[in-house]
Amino acid sequence: MMKRDFSRREFTAASVMALLAGVTVTLSGCGGGSNPGSPNPNPSPTPTPAPPASGDKVGAVSANHGHQATVTAAQITAAGAVSLDIHGMADHAHTVELSAAEVQQIGAGTRVAKPSTTNLSHDHTVTFN
Repeated sequence: MMKRDFSRREFTAASVMALLAGVTVTLSGCGGGSNPGSPNPNPSPTPTPAPPASGDKVGAVSANHGHQATVTAAQITAAGAVSLDIHGMADHAHTVELSAAEVQQIGAGTRVAKPSTTNLSHDHTVTFN
């Protein structure tokens, strides 16, 4: 079996995708040593996204691996069309286009589901409310 060292980002993305597919992930090996490919025995914590501000609406992102979709209270009040960058903590971006009517529906608590743009051969569905 060929051994491959994964970066933390590659490992996390592969683990999340495996877990979503119902696969068990098993870790083996030891930390430390002088091998530059060895995992850091004291990794820094992954930053947590800031909680939404009062009145913001956060969408649920399908097959999520770090994306975050938020329509701000200011965008809801303005009630105009919005182009959301759902990059979040992922290593790539997607965009979700919302019409003025959809922004108003989200503000009123109506369920709105929209597909994102395709990037790296995949897309997501973002569902608000």
